[in-house]
Amino acid sequence: MSDDPSATNLVGILDMEASGFGRNSYPIEVGYVLADGSSFCTLIRPEPNWTHWDEQAEQTHHISRAIAEQHGQDATAVAHILNANLAGKTLYSDGWANDYSWLGKLFDVANVSPHFKLDNLRALLSEHEAERWHVVKQEVAQEARIDRHRASADAKLLQLTLVKIKQGY
Repeated sequence: MSDDPSATNLVGILDMEASGFGRNSYPIEVGYVLADGSSFCTLIRPEPNWTHWDEQAEQTHHISRAIAEQHGQDATAVAHILNANLAGKTLYSDGWANDYSWLGKLFDVANVSPHFKLDNLRALLSEHEAERWHVVKQEVAQEARIDRHRASADAKLLQLTLVKIKQGY
């Protein structure tokens, strides 16, 4: 399938979970779902100098720093995996400003540039669609029984919501 959003309602969606919000936050999980339905998700082991931790963020995504440290992959390895899997693609994010920043932090550590583009999901929505987004997203979450606030589950929820919005719901 094409990455051109005008060619299909299915586009690639990327989502990240982080240690918190703000300047000192960093990515602890990245997940995506592509237009063909394939998906990927991994925890990211915090770098030694990544020390900020927000308990409120942990309550939202249910990932403790200990879990990220124990089960996360090395940040450089994750950046290389993303480049290998996403080269030449455009993915969309509903939290573009935060996700873009966290993705930048991940790739800075790896000392490589992303070989894919991250764009704002809002760019795909009309004003009317944007106004209905949150209501439709809640409906889709209930219908699909997606209640896990994790990166790949969130990416799938966003993709399904976009499809439903574009179908005129």
